[in-house]
Amino acid sequence: MISHSGETAPASSDHTQMISATTHGAHNSTEVPENSSRFSFDEDALHEECGVFGILGHEDAATLTALGLHALQHRGQEAAGIVSFHEGRFYSERHMGLVGDHFTNPATLKQLPGNLSIGHVRYSTTGETVLRNVQPLFAELEVGGIAIAHNGNFTNGLSLRRHLIASGAICQSTSDSEVVLHLIARSRLASSSDRFVDAVRQLEGGYSILAMTRTKLIAARDPVGIRPLVMGELDGKPIFCSETCALDIIGAKYIRDVENGEVIVCETQADGSITTTSIKAPNRKPERLCMFEYVYFARPDSVVGGRNVYMARKNAGINLAKEAPVEADVVVPVPDGGTPAALGYAQASGIPFEYGIIRNHYVGRTFIEPTQQIRALGVKLKHSANRAIIEGKRVVLVDDSIVRGTTSMKIVRMIRDAGAKEVHIRVASPMIHHPDFYGIDTPDADKLLANQYPDLKAMCDYIGADSLEFLSIDGLYEAVGGEKRNPKAPQFTDHYFTGDYPTRLVDQEELSNIHNFALLSSNG
Repeated sequence: MISHSGETAPASSDHTQMISATTHGAHNSTEVPENSSRFSFDEDALHEECGVFGILGHEDAATLTALGLHALQHRGQEAAGIVSFHEGRFYSERHMGLVGDHFTNPATLKQLPGNLSIGHVRYSTTGETVLRNVQPLFAELEVGGIAIAHNGNFTNGLSLRRHLIASGAICQSTSDSEVVLHLIARSRLASSSDRFVDAVRQLEGGYSILAMTRTKLIAARDPVGIRPLVMGELDGKPIFCSETCALDIIGAKYIRDVENGEVIVCETQADGSITTTSIKAPNRKPERLCMFEYVYFARPDSVVGGRNVYMARKNAGINLAKEAPVEADVVVPVPDGGTPAALGYAQASGIPFEYGIIRNHYVGRTFIEPTQQIRALGVKLKHSANRAIIEGKRVVLVDDSIVRGTTSMKIVRMIRDAGAKEVHIRVASPMIHHPDFYGIDTPDADKLLANQYPDLKAMCDYIGADSLEFLSIDGLYEAVGGEKRNPKAPQFTDHYFTGDYPTRLVDQEELSNIHNFALLSSNG
């Protein structure tokens, strides 16, 4: 249905759809059930929710957005989407799968005309893995059409959703982003940018958000600055994206980080010029970037918060070697996340660095029926031991983190099967004790390895290694920021290690109250 502005709203079930007066025929959507066949080497890894990219005023907006999403693919591999705007109409392509599966096709990009575009890659931590949740989401509002894409998680998202539904809202997805659209729709302020600011001021948690209207590209970052968001430019046109590596891939210039609590509105004027307005949050606090951006999530060549990610990880390995030395013959990284830390460990310890595990980069989701026998081969589908390097050696395995420990156990077994004399695990981050509520897919607290065993020895015995050591919290802080953790005012978000959550956990508090009430009622 075409609105008064000539824009049309998308059908959420369409696999590919142009949002215009003449829509393309809908393709059959492929809806992947949550938790489907994830038994690869990465099953025990933490996952970031998503990455965002947007550009205003460039004739190749959609193509540049697709390239930017390629660079951000590590932040989400389940789905990708792009929305563009051209001559009064919004156009949308949203697909399950990788960016390269869809957005390398010139015919697909041809369906995304215009000089304004935003895109999104997704790993779901809230909402099912189905097409209707693939971002960017679009809605036709009183102030015109608007598309939204976000990275992170709102800690009051469920509470806001319940309130909206109770007051008559109809939700067509289970994505947090739809909450933002409803809040914008209900705002009584005049302009779309004022309504957007009004909406984000009601959100709590860790997030970076991009929105686009017919003339505006809007970027916002949470008041604590948990999730990253950077501003760049290409040929004088503004760009926003989750990491600097997305600027590098298209030859764009880095301008600055979007500040925590800041909303930036870039708008095309009648004469074709672009104005930029910055709006600061009144409740802004000192920035506390997510420490796991440095440990695991960000690409090594990105600069996050003014710090090179590769050097932070290498420094973590250097500190780990100082804190947890061991007599050994070879340092082997657990690819790919453990490689910079392993280089640092080898450099500081004087033990030779070698690629003792070889990764097959061309294996995606397996098509094989996941029987128990095949599950047992899950590690070998993506990684294999380099026997010539390992056999007869005392091996130091360096990894970036350990979550459940199940993958570590398989790796140790694989290294021993290749003839290693000893296997020592060194982890370039502290033990993970607490779940995350800001966009990281973490298990419940009782499923985390650190909470299942009373001490390091018991954890080591479970994994099957000869020794196991983790980097201290101060060692990680010094690697990233150059100084120890300030317990009175932590410089980074580190709750998964310390339990020090930087914001209120509204939804969790409500769920806890409901649970406690149910227990009291059952006991009464």
